[in-house]
Amino acid sequence: MNKVYPSAEAAVADIPDGATVLVGGFGSSGVPEALLRALAARPVRNLVVVSNGTGEGESGLVHLIRNRQVRRVLASFPAPGRSPDFEQQYLAGEIELELVPQGTLAERIRAGGAGIPAFYTPTGVGTPLAEGKEHREFGGRTYLLEHAIRGDFALIRGERADPWGNVVYRKTGRNFNPIMAMAARITIAEVEEIVPVGALDPEAVVTPGIFVQRVVAAPRRR
Repeated sequence: MNKVYPSAEAAVADIPDGATVLVGGFGSSGVPEALLRALAARPVRNLVVVSNGTGEGESGLVHLIRNRQVRRVLASFPAPGRSPDFEQQYLAGEIELELVPQGTLAERIRAGGAGIPAFYTPTGVGTPLAEGKEHREFGGRTYLLEHAIRGDFALIRGERADPWGNVVYRKTGRNFNPIMAMAARITIAEVEEIVPVGALDPEAVVTPGIFVQRVVAAPRRR
């Protein structure tokens, strides 16, 4: 039952080439930086990464992309000017991008965690994002069929966890992290602090341990 790993490096050691990895965070909030840096230090390649953005500065997916470890990204916010390595590789045809509206991205991940294979949404109708997708009318309105997203691994960031994998978040750290935890075969949670079983208020637990397979303490760098 003890899911605590000694380090971020140990927690990501078996992520293989070609894996689909869900990466939590929104902007600079709730990003699993320690796990991402540990993964970037491994010789893994051809990753498919699902994330709200492509990183900026030295945060988020920046190191994985800089090391050319990512083959494809599904993201809502590949911010122009903030991720030059991604931009250069994308313009050179060296990395694929599937641009997904933010609400649609969240719902595709949530659907994956809930066992829903696909759903219809009006978002994107009449735009280039609708090309090649099934269209259907309901109540006189056109909708697009969007498929659920599931990952081989999810890397998430919480504030605290116990050894059983129950996770609580701090404020905006509760963004994509909870739904990604539910949509992966193996979820790895890095947290500020690991507390004894029973120390967490059950009412504050957002991600129950049933969705988390590994936990690692990774206090933020001051």
